[in-house]
Amino acid sequence: MGLMLFPGDGDVTSPDVEWTYSGFASFRGWLARIEGFTLDDMDGFGGERPWSSVHTTLAPLLDHPDDHGELTPAQCAAILPRLEEVHDDHVADDSDPDVRQHVEDVGRLITVLRICVAKDAELCFG
Repeated sequence: MGLMLFPGDGDVTSPDVEWTYSGFASFRGWLARIEGFTLDDMDGFGGERPWSSVHTTLAPLLDHPDDHGELTPAQCAAILPRLEEVHDDHVADDSDPDVRQHVEDVGRLITVLRICVAKDAELCFG
């Protein structure tokens, strides 16, 4: 059992990104570390640190329920450039298989987000 992020454009042929729940947790934890904090310290993830203390455009993605809801097209447009930077900064790092997988996942998520922005569609969590 897992979760999927996909454009809410009604097109069942649109690309999506899929993870197991533990895979998505690992992915978000990796992104949080890149952004300079530990996800486990955050409110909603077992810690008490408020999200208002974190300054990253990735916050809407990182602080989101795993399997329901959506991000707006504006939120997709706001997080897309940072994910592109993360991808470009780590694409050559092939020494760690976990990092390699996260970079591949970022690339797939970028594709989905570009569709959301182009079609003015939500990013759906399901």
